[in-house]
Amino acid sequence: MGTVAIAVAAMGTISACGEGRSGGGVNAALQHPAVAPVHERTDPSIQSFLETTLPRGPGGTVVAARDGRLVHCRGFGMADREKKIPARCDTAYDIMSMTKQFTAAAIMKLEMMGKLRVTDPISTYLGPVPADKNGITLHHLLTHTAGLSDDEVDVDDYDPVSRDGMLDVVLKSRLGSAPGAEFHYSNLGYSVLAAITEKVSGVGYERFLARYLFAPSGMTRSGYVLPRWDRDQVAVEYDEHGRPQGRPHEHPWAADGPYWYLRGNGGLLSTPRDMFRWHRALEGDQVLSGPAKRKMFKPYVVAGERHGYTLHYGYGWGVADTGGRRILEHDGGNDWSFGEFARFPDRRVMVFWISNHAHREGEWNLQEQNADLTFGIEKRARD
Repeated sequence: MGTVAIAVAAMGTISACGEGRSGGGVNAALQHPAVAPVHERTDPSIQSFLETTLPRGPGGTVVAARDGRLVHCRGFGMADREKKIPARCDTAYDIMSMTKQFTAAAIMKLEMMGKLRVTDPISTYLGPVPADKNGITLHHLLTHTAGLSDDEVDVDDYDPVSRDGMLDVVLKSRLGSAPGAEFHYSNLGYSVLAAITEKVSGVGYERFLARYLFAPSGMTRSGYVLPRWDRDQVAVEYDEHGRPQGRPHEHPWAADGPYWYLRGNGGLLSTPRDMFRWHRALEGDQVLSGPAKRKMFKPYVVAGERHGYTLHYGYGWGVADTGGRRILEHDGGNDWSFGEFARFPDRRVMVFWISNHAHREGEWNLQEQNADLTFGIEKRARD
């Protein structure tokens, strides 16, 4: 379900996310949505490409930016078919495994603050760990090389497990390989990083993101429960038969967000406009320093081969070079939705697209169209 998508498919699994009830805000921007909707921006070339490429049926939103400027942000289809609510630039979606980049950025921020180092063993923050896990460092968790394997544990994203309960399961699980030896995409590894974020910072995972990442990036509509979501702003998800599966927050959640088999590795809600704001923040040094970003986007380990090039994994990002073009990307998927976030830093182009209906059985599959859609949008944004 969750994958590093343009180049590699089916490397891991996550599930849908939710929002929940307001737990109080970190700042006013998180608490109060805009009074009036902002107009959508349409690039004729991108719109024409989408109209001839997208299948009929799914709903979603496409964003493209160039040189720090939003050139296209427009919805297609319906965010809620039953209520006939169209998808828009400011529709909120479960961004699924794209959540991992925010967890990685939180660790980078804590390193900038002098609170930890990515070379630290996890025992520094979790206390004594089983002997086979003594060698696991934060770097290993960030790059999916800790040896943790989601295949070794029988868990569900919506199981009502606490932070300590999740850590207990992870520490008792059997490793798929020795720490540092192999790449094994691990959702639970990122849940461990979220737990360490809380232990080191002394505040909740979402509150740390809100205070140190979202607010300085101008991201007013991203989070688990801190934003006061208008229910109709959040997209309904649809299965392979087109049946509604409800909004993400209608799945089992704790009062402060998803349970800990999902927290930190997926389930975050965000709008496409906010994802553009995040891209723009990553182009500057206000949120993360240049050295922190260079470390986050370094290609540490081979994650797979696809479309004739090799994809590496950095910290919460896939990194690839194809024909002299550098790509920083991560996708997300579950049983119902799918999305892709791709940045082309050498050309200062960003593409984000997401749909609340990933595939229709026997008819179409947006995950299979990912590369064509992403590169097609990027070409038109660049040209």
